Amino acid sequence: MDYIPLAALLILAGMLFGIFILLRSALVIKLQIKFYEMINWRISPISMEKEVRNTKYMGMFLILFCLSASVYIRFFISA
Repeated sequence: MDYIPLAALLILAGMLFGIFILLRSALVIKLQIKFYEMINWRISPISMEKEVRNTKYMGMFLILFCLSASVYIRFFISA
């Protein structure tokens, strides 16, 4: 079975999610806080500026990880 289309779909979804995290970091943090409130946990960042910055770094890392995965698949798997 050929898993390359599935891998490409997952990589694309990861890149889109990374772009969303990078561009809407404050919204992602608010969604995370709402989710934890739904499961009866209360979280709040000590420094919102640091939290937004670190969330943007996480989005950039996810994009770079997906790009490196696509390069790996292109050059080492599909050959």
